[in-house]
Amino acid sequence: MSNGFATDLTVIIPGRNEEFHAQTVEDVLSRIQADTEVISILDGDWPPNRGIDDHPRAKVVKTTTAIGQRAATNLGAQMSRAKYIMKLDAHCRMDDGFDVKMIERMQPEYTMVPQMYRLHAFDWTCNNCGWGQYQGTKPDKCEECGEDDLFKKLVWEPKWKVGPTVSWRFDSEIHFQYWNDHRKWPEVREEMKTGVVETMSCIGCCFMMERDRFLSLGGMDEGHGSWGQYGAELACKSWLSGGKMVSTTDTWSAHLFRTGNFSRKGESTFPYPLSGVDQEKARTYSRDFWRNGRWDKQVRPLSWLVEKFWPVPGWDESDLQAQKKRERSFKAAA
Repeated sequence: MSNGFATDLTVIIPGRNEEFHAQTVEDVLSRIQADTEVISILDGDWPPNRGIDDHPRAKVVKTTTAIGQRAATNLGAQMSRAKYIMKLDAHCRMDDGFDVKMIERMQPEYTMVPQMYRLHAFDWTCNNCGWGQYQGTKPDKCEECGEDDLFKKLVWEPKWKVGPTVSWRFDSEIHFQYWNDHRKWPEVREEMKTGVVETMSCIGCCFMMERDRFLSLGGMDEGHGSWGQYGAELACKSWLSGGKMVSTTDTWSAHLFRTGNFSRKGESTFPYPLSGVDQEKARTYSRDFWRNGRWDKQVRPLSWLVEKFWPVPGWDESDLQAQKKRERSFKAAA
């Protein structure tokens, strides 16, 4: 630490009324091995269950009104004095020494994400008989004894049997998709042996890059809205600026996905509220922005990225040619 600031890495953890915000901060602090700090941004609504304990490597910022995940990420980057920044969702677990492992692999042009597991955060457990059920919406009652005295028992482990994800993509509508088949390509298998794999896109829950580069690219574009299209924006800025987006198999993160059995009764929320209308606004903005080359720092056309990873599911030859037609007047930024 120098004058109260870390010199290697700042982990920015924005969250709005996040149940596992404090747990995520404490997890990160327990696993760092470099000169790393956490900037935790409690955005508008603060976690009701418990606060974040004082720690010499943790700074807590509370906003009186919600500013959104993109703006919160930008705020954390502006506060940082470290060489690198990482943005991390407030419901994640990290590998021991993740910071050292990623810093050792970093290159100036990289946006790096660790391979990603799904997080098994908790089980619903019966206080009476000990029966348990996998995380999600709270059961009405215990299936063994019939009592309704259930509590969340922290597990906080990756789902090891599911296996990690190293590749992601987006389709011709700039809609994010997983790309598990990508790792089966012979050239990608060779890349994986090196510990660094080029990926077309990412989910956006965890990424690391040089702070100066993040700021020079304009940070996160708040025109997209709070957090919709986060990974697609990050991917386009990384690749189309002349850089790269890579995942590393040297370390990992585990992310809590709150869909499926979480959504049955609304017991859990997404990190930031995002209505269907807001989500479509983000997608409409993203499609127009990236397909029509509206970013003033762009040195590569979008079709270049598609061809680099060709064939890309969700893009056919007509989609690619339509994209090239939109780029006829494209001029690289100086």
